[in-house]
Amino acid sequence: MRKKILIFFMTTVMALSLVACGSGKKEDKDLEKVTFVLDWTPNTNHTGLYVAQAKGYFEEAGIEVEIVQPPEDGAEVLVASGRAQFGVSFQDSMAPALAGEEALPITAVASIIQHNTSGIISRKGEGMHTPKGMEGNRYATWNGPIELATLQQVIESDGGDFEKVKLNPSTVTDEVSALKTKSVDAIWIFYAWAGVKTELEGLETDYFAFADMDPVFDYYTPVVISGNKFLQEKPETAKAFLRALTKGYQFAMEHPEQAAEILCKAAPELDLELVKASQMYLADKYQAEAEQWGYIDATRWNHFYNWLNEKELVEKDIPENTGFSNEYLP
Repeated sequence: MRKKILIFFMTTVMALSLVACGSGKKEDKDLEKVTFVLDWTPNTNHTGLYVAQAKGYFEEAGIEVEIVQPPEDGAEVLVASGRAQFGVSFQDSMAPALAGEEALPITAVASIIQHNTSGIISRKGEGMHTPKGMEGNRYATWNGPIELATLQQVIESDGGDFEKVKLNPSTVTDEVSALKTKSVDAIWIFYAWAGVKTELEGLETDYFAFADMDPVFDYYTPVVISGNKFLQEKPETAKAFLRALTKGYQFAMEHPEQAAEILCKAAPELDLELVKASQMYLADKYQAEAEQWGYIDATRWNHFYNWLNEKELVEKDIPENTGFSNEYLP
């Protein structure tokens, strides 16, 4: 009897040990905390992030991610200061942060979308299907030096006169309403959101993409950035984070409707129909022809910054291969 009791006791202990070992509960394990700061309110640029969060990919990588909204001075300052480890930025808006005496210690570690999907949208049939057609029309401008230089180059390359474009300070919060009410004639948009929205609302438009006008404008927008100090001190954490994030974007590419639902669950204020349509549009654009999601091509990166240098749009020339790295991608 004692032998039977001992065998029963040992079997029970072993079974409980196996259950404990096999439970895989991440809450029993210390997770490294990182903060990710967005560039704007949640949208389909961020879907892979929310998928990785919801699917437990970060947790599997030993990471706990806090997603926060950007401060007024943007994600770059927060990441550079170390108050956030990762964030969303854009190659064009990063440029001033990488140049001059007060350059910020930040690096783009992944491209969210492989090609620039931004361009100029207008009401259909008003002649603005090409840049030259913007002459005499009202363009909603942020008055950014890089923005205006980009616009000037594509208009003049098309045989137009940039001086004839009416630059109206932008107050646009809804592109569809602005075009419908004719408060403005042309707007710079990212097609994956505002362009798709015009389609859903039945507004016929003309559109030209900057990347189609000149290869120099096929820069990276948006990108994931990180702080240089963090990357130097915790490269393995950065790699683990990007492995999980890559899985999130791969899921979004393969299952766009499910990914859209995950995003809307995390941000219920979003319109599900718009998110699904936007997600379908982006599914084959996150990675496009690149060898993997997140890869940044040095030639295209340098081409754009060399153009900024030539146009004297930065305080100090940005050397080639500055501000990006593929080292942390899986």
